[in-house]
Amino acid sequence: MTDRRDDAPPTTYKHGDAADATTASLIEGQGSAVAGRSVTINRPVRELYDFFRDFTNLPHFMENVVSIDVVDAKLSHWVVKAPAGATVAWDARITQEEQDRLIAWTSEPGADVANSGRIEFRDAGPRGTVVTATIAYDPPGGIVGKLIAKMFQREPAIQARRDLRRFKQLMETGEIATPAMNPKQFEEMGL
Repeated sequence: MTDRRDDAPPTTYKHGDAADATTASLIEGQGSAVAGRSVTINRPVRELYDFFRDFTNLPHFMENVVSIDVVDAKLSHWVVKAPAGATVAWDARITQEEQDRLIAWTSEPGADVANSGRIEFRDAGPRGTVVTATIAYDPPGGIVGKLIAKMFQREPAIQARRDLRRFKQLMETGEIATPAMNPKQFEEMGL
């Protein structure tokens, strides 16, 4: 039995099996590797939920997402960057949805990367909203594929942290900070 004395996501459990706890909480959960991250965003729950629920917004802050085509209210087609310049694709179906609270999904059969997960939105009072993303996935190529993805910074645990950070920046400031120079800076430097 897992000791649950706080409201941290299952992927942060110090005792027990996070993968079993996470996939058990997902309807039709699939995936043996688990990634989970949380961030507090200084915006109301409704605003964050509505922005996220429009899946066409996600490529704006999800670095590895090439495109998301919404097929209907429950189904979308995802194309995502993989290591070495490749891409992977899958159809994702919403399995559970509660307005302003959570969206859960699972990949359809035939996915390049079988996955499932959920994004949860919890009111944090004057601090805004706690957003928690939990993803279960089967890395292509097993453990070797996971290590390669990690080397190329394409591993979901790494991406979840970065994507939530960019989501926070976008929603709080309207832009995402980047170390890259913009065209005007290049011009000013004579480059």
